[in-house]
Amino acid sequence: MEKKVIIDLKNISKSYGDNKILDKLNLKIYENEFLTLLGPSGCGKTTTLRIIGGFENADEGQVFFDGQNINNLAPYKREINTVFQKYALFPHLTVGGNIDFGLKLKKVPPKEIEERRREVLRLVGLAGYENRNISSLSGGQQQRIAIARALVNRPKVLLLDEPLGALDLKLRKEMQVELKEIQQSVGITFVYVTHDQEEALSMSDTIVVLNEGIIQQIGSPIDIYNEPKNAFVADFIGESNIDSGIMKEDFVLEMFGKIFPCVDKGFDKDQEVDVVIRPEDVEIVRPEEGKLQGVVESLVFKGVHYEMVIRGEDFSWLAQSTIAKEVDELVGINVIPENIHIMRKMA
Repeated sequence: MEKKVIIDLKNISKSYGDNKILDKLNLKIYENEFLTLLGPSGCGKTTTLRIIGGFENADEGQVFFDGQNINNLAPYKREINTVFQKYALFPHLTVGGNIDFGLKLKKVPPKEIEERRREVLRLVGLAGYENRNISSLSGGQQQRIAIARALVNRPKVLLLDEPLGALDLKLRKEMQVELKEIQQSVGITFVYVTHDQEEALSMSDTIVVLNEGIIQQIGSPIDIYNEPKNAFVADFIGESNIDSGIMKEDFVLEMFGKIFPCVDKGFDKDQEVDVVIRPEDVEIVRPEEGKLQGVVESLVFKGVHYEMVIRGEDFSWLAQSTIAKEVDELVGINVIPENIHIMRKMA
């Protein structure tokens, strides 16, 4: 069954003075999807979110919601709610008062308000908290109330602008799991903004990687990690060893003067390419067994594996292994064809 497009951004451009934030951005967001806008600071991800929500107007382009142009529709008239990094809860109201606020403005009947409030508090794991003061809640609890306050309006789309940014690492990881469970439970579209790669990889159905206002790649977390489209994506998503190579022909790569079999094809003969090899895919063997040889420059224990920097005559690679080698030890390196990722050079 074909997925339904809920938000369609067409040729969206936005500048602040001479600073172009978005450059003819086109993006389709589907119903019931957890989509993450991922990229470094200033790449345009929050601006995209604000344009969807109606808090910013695009200089050019159109925003469609469920097939209707909403360029001129006020934020409060859109079936979209937003959770910001600063939760913007009302400190003078109780938890229940914060959740009820929007419904009272819409003149929802009191009995229905009570039922909806009870439903969303249960959903975010805070049943029975309606009479608590906001100031008595932890950061994680306040974040859940902000989500509950947005969900109680029953939007078709929930926008989340780095909502976990103020939480400590342990709580962030817990909330990543809970946010995905909430999204699956309510069955609506989540559009999430973050610069945290791990956050994006762990929660998303679809990741949109942005840089300088231009989409670099759209795909599932697995696709984005295993098959980056260019050096920027490879470098931004996880850790990578990125070097230049030459595609001699289909399935044959030359790198550092050595020939490596690979699984890529469709390049010109002797075309210069970028080569990505993830640290966990670097196989460390005895020197005489390796396609390449290098010396271990550093060794760091990371808990589940060791990280080593291995320097050869023409390269310096990061490698991850459960077996440690000594600093200054000569080692061999191999990489199987399936773990060599070939990309076209960026223009």
